[in-house]
Amino acid sequence: MSDIEGVIINAKEAGVKGFLIPGADFDTLNRAIELSEKYEEVFFAVGTHPYDIEKYDEKIIEKYVNHPKCLAIGECGLDYYRLPDDEEEKKENIKRQKEVFISQINLAKKYKKPLIIHIREASDDSRQILINENAKEVGGVLHCFNASEHLLILSEHNFYFGIGGVLTFKNAKKLVEILPKIPKDKLLIETDAPYLTPHPYRGVRNEPYYTIYVAQKMAELLNMTEKQIADLTTNNAKKLFKEFTNISWL
Repeated sequence: MSDIEGVIINAKEAGVKGFLIPGADFDTLNRAIELSEKYEEVFFAVGTHPYDIEKYDEKIIEKYVNHPKCLAIGECGLDYYRLPDDEEEKKENIKRQKEVFISQINLAKKYKKPLIIHIREASDDSRQILINENAKEVGGVLHCFNASEHLLILSEHNFYFGIGGVLTFKNAKKLVEILPKIPKDKLLIETDAPYLTPHPYRGVRNEPYYTIYVAQKMAELLNMTEKQIADLTTNNAKKLFKEFTNISWL
């Protein structure tokens, strides 16, 4: 049994039945497509992460966006965490990030695909762009939601909030406090694998199986059962990623 096959089997035994591999850069895209073509329950997204804007190419996205297993565009967005120290370089980097972000929003609208959004230390600019560019036309998910109150308004613009292992961390007070403020019909559970593994497995490689611990914590915080959380977030995923509704086992 291959490593990836073991990951899928472990997750399915825990009740996870569908998998979406976000795009980060084009170097790993072919591998994601291969997996989606090999496994019925695996899908992929195509996009460019803000750390890889120099590799961005609209033509590559357009080449793969209509693949039957492509569900979304992204992971795309803004990340101001690693900006250059030089002020001119910093301005240029932010400008280019915004250009690439807006380009991917426009492609999402053109091909009617939801967005997977990455935001790090750039909440205000990201919110403004998503609203100004009318991204609600396709909607999407705020991947690894950063617990910013400024972004809650995006729930009114067809955006969902991806909650991962951070929710279980002892220092996640901000996310724990803001979770009840997120409309329940806009909650999703995700991994950010191989990173951000939930407690009590923090530090080991993350994989979809561990989402059960995020669901447990979410159920505790929202005073719901784990089954209610599983049903809720699965139905939300089907609403956002329409292709999931065509899968009999989901």
